[in-house]
Amino acid sequence: MDHVFLHVDMDAFFASVEQHDNPDLQGKPVIVGSPADRRGVVAAASYEARKFGVHSAMPSGEAARRCPEAIFVKPNMKRYQDVSRQILKIFERFTPLVEPLSVDEAFLDVTGSEKLFGSGVEIGQSIRKAVCTETGLTASVGVAPNKFLAKLASDMDKPDGLTLVPFARDAIVEFLAPLPVGRIWGVGGVTQKHLEAIGIRTVGDLQRVSMPQLIRSVGEHSAGHLKLLAYGEDAREIVTEHEEKSISKEHTFPKDVVQRETLRQVLLTLADEVGTRLRQKERYASVVRLKLRWQGFKTITRQRQLRPASCDAFSLRSAALALLKAESIDNPVRLIGFGVSGLCDRPPEQLSLFDDAAEAREKQETLSRSVDALRTKFGGSAIGRVEG
Repeated sequence: MDHVFLHVDMDAFFASVEQHDNPDLQGKPVIVGSPADRRGVVAAASYEARKFGVHSAMPSGEAARRCPEAIFVKPNMKRYQDVSRQILKIFERFTPLVEPLSVDEAFLDVTGSEKLFGSGVEIGQSIRKAVCTETGLTASVGVAPNKFLAKLASDMDKPDGLTLVPFARDAIVEFLAPLPVGRIWGVGGVTQKHLEAIGIRTVGDLQRVSMPQLIRSVGEHSAGHLKLLAYGEDAREIVTEHEEKSISKEHTFPKDVVQRETLRQVLLTLADEVGTRLRQKERYASVVRLKLRWQGFKTITRQRQLRPASCDAFSLRSAALALLKAESIDNPVRLIGFGVSGLCDRPPEQLSLFDDAAEAREKQETLSRSVDALRTKFGGSAIGRVEG
C-alpha cells in the first residue's frame, strides 16, 4: 500500500457558494432548490438547515416543514461550475492525477507529489487552505492508501476537517471495525437489511462473518466485494478522463399530467435537447430510454435499441414517441424523462453508396446539425420543430 490518495469534498457546496456570495445568508438555514410552494426537491442544504434534518433530494415541502425559517435559493449551476473549475485548478497545482466525481468532490493521487509538497496530510492541509483563501469556501479531506478509504475518511470530520486513515493493514482493519456497515461503499438500504438479518451491523461483524453465510445472504459477487472493502482493500487507480456513457434530460410537472398530448410535446422537447447534446459531443446512441414517474413516486423505465446507432433528431423523436405510445397513461404523471446510452464515436457503417436508408439517415443528420447551428446563432426559439 504505497499509494497516497486524497478525497476532497466541498462542504455543503451549493449552499456555501450562496452564503459566500450573499453575506446576508451567512449563518442562516439556506436551502438550494425548488421553493417550498412548488414541486421539487432540495439540491443542497447549509449546515444550519441540516440541523433540522434537511438533506439533499428531500421534497421542498418537507424541508420547509422541518425548517420553517429556511431561506430557499434558486440553483445557479453556472456559478457553481465556475467555482468548481477554480477549485479543480487548485488540485492540479499539487498533482496531475485528479479524478473529479462531481462539481464538489474529487480523488487525487499525491504519491509522486510528496517530495515536492510534503506528506499526504500536509498536502491536504495546503489544499484546504488554498481553497479557503481563494474561494472563501471550506473543504473536508480524507487521506488514505486507497480511494475507498479516502472517501470514507473525508466524511468523518465535516465540515472543514481532515481525517488520516492508518496505512498499516492491521491498523486499517481496526480503524474500520467499529463503523456501521452502512458506511461500506455499495451497502444500500436493501443490502443493509439483508446483512442485519444475519447479525451484521458493523464492519467488524462483516470482517468476521464466514463467506458461505455471507454468500447465502447477498450472493457470491456482492459477498466478495464486501469482504474486500471490510478489510480496506481497493485496487482502483485514478481515472483522469471519464467517457460519458449516457445523456438524459427530465422534466417535473408543476401539476400531475394525464393528457397524453402534453406528455408527447414535453417528450419531444426533451428528445431534441438530448439530441443536440449528443451531436455536440459527436456521439451516436444505440439505446433510447423513456422514464415516467407517476403520482406517488412509482417510477418505470422503458428502452429500445436504435439500429443503426443514430444521433439525428428524427430517429430520436420517433423512438421516444414509440416508447410513450406503448405505455398506458392510467395514472397522473409527475415526471417524464428521455435518455440515450450505448454511445459510440463513429457513425454507422453505410451499406453502400446506393443504400436509400443510409442516404436518408445522412440527410436527417445533416439537417439536424443545421438546425443546431441556427439555434446556436439565433437562439433556441429561432426555428420550431417540424414533425413527421
